[in-house]
Amino acid sequence: MGVLKTAKPLLASDRKFELAVTAAFSERPAWRSVGDGWRHIHGSMRGTGVSFEWHDFTVQGDFDWGQSFHPGSVEVCLNLEGHGHVTGNGRAADFSPLTVGFYRRGEQPLPAVRAAGQRHQFLTVEMSFDFLRRHLSEFSLSLHPLVREILAGRVEKSAVAPPMRLSSRLQQLLASLRETPVLALAQSVWYQAKAMEVAAELFFVTPDEQELFCQRQKRLSSERVEKVVALLREKLAAPPNLEEIGKFVGCSPFHLSRTFSAETGLTIPQYIRQLRLERAAELLRSGKFNVTEAALEVGYNSLSHFSQAFHEAFGCCPGLYPLRTPTQKNNAGNGK
Repeated sequence: MGVLKTAKPLLASDRKFELAVTAAFSERPAWRSVGDGWRHIHGSMRGTGVSFEWHDFTVQGDFDWGQSFHPGSVEVCLNLEGHGHVTGNGRAADFSPLTVGFYRRGEQPLPAVRAAGQRHQFLTVEMSFDFLRRHLSEFSLSLHPLVREILAGRVEKSAVAPPMRLSSRLQQLLASLRETPVLALAQSVWYQAKAMEVAAELFFVTPDEQELFCQRQKRLSSERVEKVVALLREKLAAPPNLEEIGKFVGCSPFHLSRTFSAETGLTIPQYIRQLRLERAAELLRSGKFNVTEAALEVGYNSLSHFSQAFHEAFGCCPGLYPLRTPTQKNNAGNGK
């Protein structure tokens, strides 16, 4: 019972979004070019909230796989042959032969590609957010963060989890899903049970794994911020924009902004301003640059803007720095 209280109630706006995209979305156009290479096996995202599909095709050019991902769902890919690539929330997942992984499709599309000139064989199990809440809410604290965030109502972001090797047990499960061993009347129950079996195999983590996952994310965030800071120092006079910085560190602009602010306590523009003023102060202390030269060196084209920003940061005009900072004035008044 205590676990249930940790989940954030689903907002009406979130529920409205999920219902709208479920009603409007169809992945059939995405698979039109592969013909019989895509086969719906069982289920409905609009009905039970779970769908099973089989894929077996070869494409001449890179295939836009992401168009088939249903908004408001988590999709599991059991990959037998071919290479696929999915990117989301600043992370990438590479599906090589005999791997399995999953990804969450929120409001933003997930870029995904199936490689040209290869035979692709894989089975997908797609589960709606509502289906996952109905069946997994009581296990919230034991779930992978990508799934747990759905139960907490944080579903706007798309995300991917790193794939793993496809175990012999999952290979056997995949084979049974292609050839249902039960009567037609029992298939709905059987397939929903199999969806829960897939979830039990992939979505649960031990407390130690959860801690390792959190530590890994913190480490990746710190490393990403260090890369950004190094880039900004190098390009201080003409820093790249947020989109360019995101590409440099392999992260979406939105996620990068949040990560950077969480790590440094400043937005990227605020941090650039701080770096510029600190560098300008160094140049002025060296005695080799006058005010105008220092301002231009760090990227200020307006001397008045530079002087105002410098005064706010150091308490005196740049022309008087470093002789008239507040600390030095106090020391002078005390006879020091």
